[in-house]
Amino acid sequence: MAPKGGVDRTHARSSAPKLAFALLHAGALAASGWFAFGATLPDAVRARLLFAVAALYFLRHLITLFVLLQRKVAYGEAVGLSLFLAALEIGFVVLGGRGQGGAVVPIGGLDALGLVMVIIGSVLNTGSELQRRQWKQDPANRGHCYTGGMFAGSMHINYFGDTVMFAGWALLTANLWTLALPLFMAVSFVGYHIPGLDAYLLERYGDEFRAYAARTAKFVPWLY
Repeated sequence: MAPKGGVDRTHARSSAPKLAFALLHAGALAASGWFAFGATLPDAVRARLLFAVAALYFLRHLITLFVLLQRKVAYGEAVGLSLFLAALEIGFVVLGGRGQGGAVVPIGGLDALGLVMVIIGSVLNTGSELQRRQWKQDPANRGHCYTGGMFAGSMHINYFGDTVMFAGWALLTANLWTLALPLFMAVSFVGYHIPGLDAYLLERYGDEFRAYAARTAKFVPWLY
């Protein structure tokens, strides 16, 4: 099957590449943990908070890889995304831990907002995928497009959830320019990944997906 939205959506176990992906991500998490707890950073509290978010994301990643993800995962994808996650997780810990000009940035309102966004985004992404998995396990639903649960408010609520989560994660660095990352993610989802995925879903579910798309927001729940 040709890639749709940047990935091959052929169903395959891909056990070895998934395990490699998990181990590489674990290595990135361990490295970010060393910077958070082993290095001397001026703002150790913020660094450790950022590490905790990375650990949460790692747990979600394991659920995605070994419970939720049915499509093929190639070694190239595993290595490429692992390098991205290593740069992000280590970079966020170091950036937040350095403070601003070497001075500690007190935990404040923006950090509280960031934590709420991390939690909400994680629930939207992983929670929606678990809802869909449970629905698909019913043989009566085989061959049908899932349109319920959180996916009733947005066709790609999982993508929206990750965008919200990464925006909250960026806020916790106390460096607002890091919000360029979730902005890039949102543009990438809307402009590239979603059109490719929609083409695949239309091909697979036909009129059922067409009717769903006509009544449901594409990305931001109930808005867009």
